[in-house]
Amino acid sequence: MLTIGTTVLGVEDVPRATAFWCDALGYVPREEGDDTWVVLVPHGGNGARLALMLSETPVQERPRIHLDLYADDQNAEVARLLDLGASRVDWDLYPEDPDFIVLADPDGNRFCVVDVARS
Repeated sequence: MLTIGTTVLGVEDVPRATAFWCDALGYVPREEGDDTWVVLVPHGGNGARLALMLSETPVQERPRIHLDLYADDQNAEVARLLDLGASRVDWDLYPEDPDFIVLADPDGNRFCVVDVARS
């Protein structure tokens, strides 16, 4: 049997991405990383892991894989993430009355903040 162990994001600046994602998710490095690789884990220890890997590949405008972050208070979380350095994405594929907002991290990786209160 297989399970998903870690989601890996390619980034241009591993230390900058580490700071953003640790602040965004309340994660900490599993062990000391370097300028090419780090694995982040939830502060409490249990949960999904996120690895950041140095990449020279350009960011995809419409990525095939992205993160969905679930929020109880979507507006507050979007504001907090924007304060941390995320940016809004002008997303032309929104459905009518979407329950998600597309943002990008400081490296341009797109992710969605999903309003779980609407589920």
